[in-house]
Order: sequence, then C-alpha cells, then structure tokens
Amino acid sequence: MGLPVVHFEIIGNDPAKLHGYYGELFGWEFRVGDATTEKVSQPGMYGFVDGSTTGEGNGINGGVGGGPGHERQVLFYVGVPDVESALQKAESLGGRRLMGPEPGSGDFAVGRFIDPEGNVIGVAGPSA
Repeated sequence: MGLPVVHFEIIGNDPAKLHGYYGELFGWEFRVGDATTEKVSQPGMYGFVDGSTTGEGNGINGGVGGGPGHERQVLFYVGVPDVESALQKAESLGGRRLMGPEPGSGDFAVGRFIDPEGNVIGVAGPSA
C-alpha cells in the first residue's frame, strides 16, 4: 500500500491576503501561527486549515503562508516514516533535495525535493 498525502500548502508573498482569498472562496477557517520552520513561512503568518472542518469532515490538513521573499508555490506533502530516508531515496532516483529535514530536532520534520521533471514535492513525518 502506498504512502498517503497528509498536508497541502499554498505559499505566497502576502499570507494575510491569501487567508482572506481562500477563506472567502472555499469557506476555510485558519488558525494562524508559526510553520514548522521559517523556511516554509514567516513567523506568525502560517494559516493552518484543519481537514476535519472541510467538506464532509474528511479533508486533508493544509496551510496557507509565506511572506516577503518566499517563493510562490502550491505543493503537497506525503507522510513518510522517516524524512531523511525519504529525501535520500528521492535523490537516488534522480530527484534533488531542496530542504530538510527541518527543523532537524524534535519529533516532527518536513523536507522538500524536486522530482526529475522539476515538480516540488514535500515529505513529512518523524525526524530521526
């Protein structure tokens, strides 16, 4: 059985504007705080979306954030048992690591890689 998509992100230069936009467009409610790392979003500007409050209560958790200097992008995160191992495997198959594991300590980490076609994908899970 394959690994699940566990989180999505929408990153831009004006997180507050994006919160308003997606809140109005999709009815999303945000719990604003800090992302796992400042490399994902400016502190205090990451809007968490609880998947249990979307659709039939079975949506995917997500976040809308960023800030000045953050690259605009939409991406998803796949849940993995070990972020470092997943990034190493992505590299061995022709991908390129962009970030991670971040934050590098604690119980939870994220990473990002570019696949052989240039798509950015995230991985999330326990840190080693």
